[in-house]
Amino acid sequence: MEILNVNNLKKVYSTRFQGNTVTALSNVSFSVEDGEYVAIMGESGSGKSTLLNILASLDKPTSGEVLLDGNNITKIKEKDISKFRRDNLGFVFQDFNLLDTFNLKDNIFLPLVLANTKYEIMESRLNKIAKQFEIHALLNKYPYEVSGGEKQRVAVCRALITNPRIILADEPTGALDSRSSDNLLNIFNDINKTGQTILMVTHSTKAAASASRVLFIKDGEVYHQIYKGAMSNSEMYEKINDTLVSMAKGSDYHE
Repeated sequence: MEILNVNNLKKVYSTRFQGNTVTALSNVSFSVEDGEYVAIMGESGSGKSTLLNILASLDKPTSGEVLLDGNNITKIKEKDISKFRRDNLGFVFQDFNLLDTFNLKDNIFLPLVLANTKYEIMESRLNKIAKQFEIHALLNKYPYEVSGGEKQRVAVCRALITNPRIILADEPTGALDSRSSDNLLNIFNDINKTGQTILMVTHSTKAAASASRVLFIKDGEVYHQIYKGAMSNSEMYEKINDTLVSMAKGSDYHE
């Protein structure tokens, strides 16, 4: 069953000088199945960050639509957007976005506090997630007292605690060493196996190779996509590299 449908998405920015315009997205269409793990790749300036911002309801398209469970999120009123994000989306960022003045427990609780969730429910959800990610011993520590890999695990817990329809991850391994990156990708695979839908923007071929599908964005359009199927991570890695080389050469992709 499709959970997300992106139809004919276009985003044009107007510059301050001489009325020039910049087209960030020209005609993007794709769908995501419920429980799918999709990676989005593309060079800087390709439009992938703009796409993620629109999917996160942080930006509005010039035209086109984004349907989540059949509801057009581009039409949500400004006063309702924050609640929509809390109820439907979980976010994992490259720089973690943890508050240094909150301990890790309160950082995880934050989206539930903003949603006025009862404390008993918050504690119940936290206990389950903390056990799953083995962070019980860290909960009373502050972000500056733990490693980057531990911060990212906390960030994933914060994203999951709201039971989101989709997790949106923006370069989630970008600030991590190789070991922490591997741990995070294993976590993503584990939670995806439980049925959690994940949409990840990444420059990392290794990270993308862990996904079940990779979408390539070039010049504001979907350039190509690869389904993992029965391929191993190493085979997927090679397929992705072949496509990136093709993109760099500026040629049309052919199987």
